Amino acid sequence: MLDKSIPYFNIIMKRPSGAPLPSFTLPDGFSFCRYRSGMEAAWAEIETSVGEFDTHEDSLAYFNRTYMPYSEELERRMLFVLDEEQQPIGTITAWWNETGSRRDAAVHWFAVRPEAQGLGLGKALVAECIRIQQALEGDTAIYLHTQTWSYPAVALYLKSGFIMEEKETFSHYRNDYEQALPLLKKLLNLGN
Repeated sequence: MLDKSIPYFNIIMKRPSGAPLPSFTLPDGFSFCRYRSGMEAAWAEIETSVGEFDTHEDSLAYFNRTYMPYSEELERRMLFVLDEEQQPIGTITAWWNETGSRRDAAVHWFAVRPEAQGLGLGKALVAECIRIQQALEGDTAIYLHTQTWSYPAVALYLKSGFIMEEKETFSHYRNDYEQALPLLKKLLNLGN
């Protein structure tokens, strides 16, 4: 869940090429599956459940506008975690962004339904997303944009080999490192 009770600041993170792959795996009873036609409704439900969108309709409209033009890529790049009943309860996407003439590998829209958080699903999703990204793009730097509202995810990204960028950014994202760092140090118990 997003913690909208704290100030919002943009955070840019990068996982350098050559960083060791994280070894997190799914707990027993859960499985991965790639996007299949019709799973956009599940994506919208998951993203709305964590507060990324106000309504299911808003999230579905975003999905259709942003990702549906690339339906073949979705089948290779969008990942879900399924519960024991084979219901999607988490998602992440190994996507890309354009930064000027540069194409950057990027993590998009990582979320686990609130009732399934704390089970290790998020760590496994991020690790599998990195593996997918490396298979598709090679061992290159992987970027992501997040925010202080998602500070538990920031901790997970740090454990997965991402570092917070002080000045660098990618695509159109702003980097509020100076404002975000003091808040993150307090929330995540980060040292100096």
